[in-house]
Amino acid sequence: MSKRAIILAGGKGTRLRPYTVVLPKPLMPLGDYPILEIIVRQLVDAGFDHITMTVNHQADLIKTFFGNGEKWGVKIDYSLEEKPLSTMGPLSLIKDLPENFLVMNGDILTDLDFKAFYDFHISNNNIFTISSYVREHVNLYGVLEVDENDKLVDFKEKPVTRFEVSMGIYLLNKACLEYIPYNQPYGFDTLMLDLIKANKNASVKKFNGYWLDIGRPDDYMEAIDKFEEMKNTFLKNV
Repeated sequence: MSKRAIILAGGKGTRLRPYTVVLPKPLMPLGDYPILEIIVRQLVDAGFDHITMTVNHQADLIKTFFGNGEKWGVKIDYSLEEKPLSTMGPLSLIKDLPENFLVMNGDILTDLDFKAFYDFHISNNNIFTISSYVREHVNLYGVLEVDENDKLVDFKEKPVTRFEVSMGIYLLNKACLEYIPYNQPYGFDTLMLDLIKANKNASVKKFNGYWLDIGRPDDYMEAIDKFEEMKNTFLKNV
């Protein structure tokens, strides 16, 4: 069975400046490979045979680097956004999507098992599956708890809050497309609320491995170090 992936690669990478002044964010290198090539290699290893990249900012550079995908043994084609369409809007421009397909951001470093994630979505007959990750946020201040008389009743020194967040990796059933307007900005957040309203709630699959998006300079520097440390985990065939 053919497996299709859509990689969102059209953003300007403004949070990653000055690195992205010359290169689009998906072509930022980690070791010997751009982050987007690492993703392509991982998807090919997981059995995906058709990848569509949604492109906008510096699209020609991405097209020149990846071409038709022959180098990686996969079909690669492109969908051009003439204006920013957020995370889900680009799907409205792709007319040959299969019954189920993967959608992900093009700036993610992870050791997620994409094949297992795909199989989970299919076996559970989900309309939308989110790969999630638990993030910890350390409050930089001591937190005071005060009663109605302004008396201190508790104190927590730099408490840690845990959030379950989306990894920017999703599996969709084609039924989701009926909610996405044609060629209009439409985000993941809006689609989630629309599915909840329609009683067609997305499913969440928790992930406990490594995940980082390289949206900020500090994250990018961490990703460089982590890729060198765990290269054989991220890319098993190099």
